[in-house]
Amino acid sequence: MRTFAFARADSVARAVASRQGEPASAFVAGGTTLLDLVKLDVMRPSRIIDINALPLKGIERLHDDRLRIGALVTNTDLAYHPDVLADHPLLSQAILAGASSQVRNMATTGGNLMQRTRCPYFRDAAAACNKRAPGSGCDARHGVNRMHAVLGGSSECVAVHPSDMCVALAAIGATVTLHGPHGEREIEFADFHRLPGTTPHLEHALDGELIVAVTLPPPLKPLGTAYVKLRDRACFEFALASAGAMLSLDEGLIGEVRLALGGVATKPWHCREAEALLAGKRAETGAFEAAADLALADARPLSHNAFKIPLARQAIVRALRDAACAARENDT
Repeated sequence: MRTFAFARADSVARAVASRQGEPASAFVAGGTTLLDLVKLDVMRPSRIIDINALPLKGIERLHDDRLRIGALVTNTDLAYHPDVLADHPLLSQAILAGASSQVRNMATTGGNLMQRTRCPYFRDAAAACNKRAPGSGCDARHGVNRMHAVLGGSSECVAVHPSDMCVALAAIGATVTLHGPHGEREIEFADFHRLPGTTPHLEHALDGELIVAVTLPPPLKPLGTAYVKLRDRACFEFALASAGAMLSLDEGLIGEVRLALGGVATKPWHCREAEALLAGKRAETGAFEAAADLALADARPLSHNAFKIPLARQAIVRALRDAACAARENDT
């Protein structure tokens, strides 16, 4: 372990102030990713700022029926919260499909958004990785890339975003509240994670800011949701391909629909074109298959992961089918 300074913040403003002028510093809450990467010598923070004392552990129903989730709410508390189970079951399903109960008890909402890739080349300080060391190259492109991205990659990086929770948030259309040196701002969840492009080391739309909350829009009604995660083993494993779907039905026709993918892209992948294709269509297999084909039209496989494209297609069709079945049940 390299040496670093340690501080505890007792307010959001002081937490943000502690980072100014020291870009190599990092916030810590559950620490389920940060501490691993520090031990691997992948992250080398000059200062770690403990934010666990901040008042960001509540879940609040807003006047317009949105749900505001504090950044320090644990994954376990979020997955089992009554309002989440009732109005946003996709979020609960996705969280419970990830990690283990022990990790979910520690991991936080804000920390999950900041979760970093499990690419083995990123986590190996001896390998070439533009995300870890800009300009060093990307060993994954011509190496063992079975787990890597088929969507959103670039010549500089093909690392997959690992979060299950973020797939649900992308589908739901959440917003993220950030607090920085110039005050508070809110951005769309879709704009929070950046595509790698030529700067894969810049992963988020943060500017010296702290995540303070995630807000969910009013729920769809009647709502059907499904999260399908396909992986090498049944538990405590990252997705090879996953799909989160939510939709409402009106006499068998799809009304509003949301679809997002995980395990196949460099960021949580919101399938907007597939959603537009499905709107107004009859909820049947042919429509789901057409949507899956459109969602994956831009997929570009690497030498070891072409199987991810038909696998993701299966995940999409199954998630949409199961969400439609749930919507029918909820409408009776």
